[in-house]
Amino acid sequence: MKLIDLTPEQLSGLYETELKNAFPPEELKPLSAMLRMMEQARYRPLGLYDGTELLGYAMLWLEPGVPFALLDYLGTLEGKRNQGLGAVTLSLLVEACGESLTLFGEAEAPENGAPEGEPLRRRRLAFYARNGFRYAGYDCALFGVHYRTLVWDRAEVSPPALIEAHQRIYQRHMPEHIYRDFIQIPLAPGESPHPVWRWTET
Repeated sequence: MKLIDLTPEQLSGLYETELKNAFPPEELKPLSAMLRMMEQARYRPLGLYDGTELLGYAMLWLEPGVPFALLDYLGTLEGKRNQGLGAVTLSLLVEACGESLTLFGEAEAPENGAPEGEPLRRRRLAFYARNGFRYAGYDCALFGVHYRTLVWDRAEVSPPALIEAHQRIYQRHMPEHIYRDFIQIPLAPGESPHPVWRWTET
């Protein structure tokens, strides 16, 4: 199995058939934003392939001059789940980032959303922990969704350095008023996320 860069057409098809079903609207950025960032070499969608068969996907959000890559979305296609493919994808992603990029991500905090969803959120965090990620030392909230920030690093990364990079990735993409109203990086202890709002066309 290997990771292969997706074309804009492949990303568009995957977005309509998989991502819309796998992620709630408040967690899914517009396809137009992904495609625009692809043109700017700031977004890298990858497919996990076994030969010519697509099994899963991972989306990396990049920023020139920033030595961190944000794992924006990670998923396995419907019908292919629970076969360890997510772990394979993460392992290949770390390999693809090499020594020059540190991979980090955002996973829903256990206390986010309805109580009945808490076991699933905890399982997701445990999945990342099993695959080499650790808590980065701070939470964040994006469009009202509360996340733990996780990082996979070969060397110790200080929270201030990661926070600065995390903020920069979002600030460079979003108008100032959108960032101010909907992005909380970091989310201070005891601070409440802003009201849930769908990602906007930015």
